[in-house]
Amino acid sequence: MLYANLPVADYDLDVTLSCGQAFRWVRRDDGWEGVVGSRWVRLCRAGDCLVAQTAEPVPDWRWLAHYLQMEANLAAIVATFPQDEPMRAAVAACRGMRLLRQDPWECLASFICSSTKQIVQIQQIIALLCQRFGNPVVVPQGRPETWTFPTAQRLANTSEEKLRACKLGFRAPNLRAAAQKIASGVVKLDGSLSLDDARTELTKLPGVGPKIADCALLFGFGYQRAFPVDTWIMHAMRRLYFPKRKIKPPQIRHFIDTYFGPHAGYAQQYLFHYMRTKVGHERD
Repeated sequence: MLYANLPVADYDLDVTLSCGQAFRWVRRDDGWEGVVGSRWVRLCRAGDCLVAQTAEPVPDWRWLAHYLQMEANLAAIVATFPQDEPMRAAVAACRGMRLLRQDPWECLASFICSSTKQIVQIQQIIALLCQRFGNPVVVPQGRPETWTFPTAQRLANTSEEKLRACKLGFRAPNLRAAAQKIASGVVKLDGSLSLDDARTELTKLPGVGPKIADCALLFGFGYQRAFPVDTWIMHAMRRLYFPKRKIKPPQIRHFIDTYFGPHAGYAQQYLFHYMRTKVGHERD
């Protein structure tokens, strides 16, 4: 294995890799193992560094620093959040959490698979997809086999029946149709559009509504104003910002779009993880 010490400050690796934005990282011993692109990677924290290991020689590590968003000035990002009590509590509970910059296709396909599923179930689905339709990845001796995420072309040419065998259920035809549109260039994955136009483009895909589109835009394309709204976020808005008030989803959406600032997506992930792990579905 090859090692690198990547200096970083204010980076909570555990929270970043377990907060629901990516699904292929597995905690083993004192570190995390996953696949970034076509490389097996192991990460752990050691003092002021992240220690990265790969199974093959790496000419430079900029690809990993970019994926981990190590260059982001987290203090400056957090400073743009609203200075209210719920946001301060979420930041305190999730201090050091970063947004990753994932491959756009892998991120979009993963969230198509996520519809109505819990994180553990999503991980199982994606593991099966990779094993059956991805390419083998070189791993160190003694480590479990692993595979790349399947390309859009590969899934476009796969039968719905074979996708259903990966526990996809009703998501299988959506994933296949989305892969076909991406592979054929009908819908292009490129980050040059405005947020609204990019969301409109992605929601042309089967199985992609505003929430899944915003997840892909935030975690895959780097649109930091994208603010995915799911059950946890809707619960967070009602409980933390509008307690004991009857407020409709369009009003909540307007509040979100005008309140959380230029890094609204970062704020969303802090609120999402805080709500899911610290607050839960407690009643007022």
